[in-house]
Amino acid sequence: MSEYYNAKRTRGLFDPQSSEPFRLSRSKIELFIKCRRCFYLDLRLGIAQPPGYPLTLNTAVDALLKKEFDAYRAKGNPHPLMKSYGIDAVPFRHEYLELWRESRRGGVEYIDPETNFRVTGGIDDVWVNSKGQLIVVDYKATAKSGEVSLDADWQNSYKRQVEVYQWLFRKNDFDVSPTAYFVYVNGKADAKAFDARLEFNVKLIPYEGDDSWIQGMLAEARKVLEKDTLPTSSEDCDYCAYWGARSKEESC
Repeated sequence: MSEYYNAKRTRGLFDPQSSEPFRLSRSKIELFIKCRRCFYLDLRLGIAQPPGYPLTLNTAVDALLKKEFDAYRAKGNPHPLMKSYGIDAVPFRHEYLELWRESRRGGVEYIDPETNFRVTGGIDDVWVNSKGQLIVVDYKATAKSGEVSLDADWQNSYKRQVEVYQWLFRKNDFDVSPTAYFVYVNGKADAKAFDARLEFNVKLIPYEGDDSWIQGMLAEARKVLEKDTLPTSSEDCDYCAYWGARSKEESC
């Protein structure tokens, strides 16, 4: 991990005196919500949380789903999953689709004039219904017994994720449906043998998004970054809990 992780960077930091729009990604918005202290350490001081290891199987599923939906996109036809769930839509065709999918190099973006944040987010997919409304779609992959759902508290981050995407498209003057969809694939572990094949159940889960929290959150994030003092850590931040316990022992 040390080959890729820079514990103290000097680029991409927030400068309160700068007039240039500051890039704030969807993942950094989530970091702010989870722990303002870690958010400040990352974007103001250049000390980011160590990254997790890449979920290569999930990445492969994501890539294959994109190829599958793109095949129907090219024909202008609905995917069979849309038909089976009675969704009046087709995959959306747009010249910027691949750019919107690139979270690191592009994504959907909008410069918020109130905070001067250049908010960005890389989508998985977008569909369009017969009313011309865009439908934000996100792919999720897991392997668990029973039905997948969005009921767990930790999945609130999934909901905020699509709400940010909905907000970004609206700010780019698109008509956006309030209903987003999760294409949730669940690896089946009840087969008799592996046989070099992993099968999945696919479920389409609708979610009614509400992006009304975003503008206020951006204003709060700006206030936090403009200060010269560290904010308090979140009570349920594992990183802060670890460093607090470690620092206590090392100071003895």
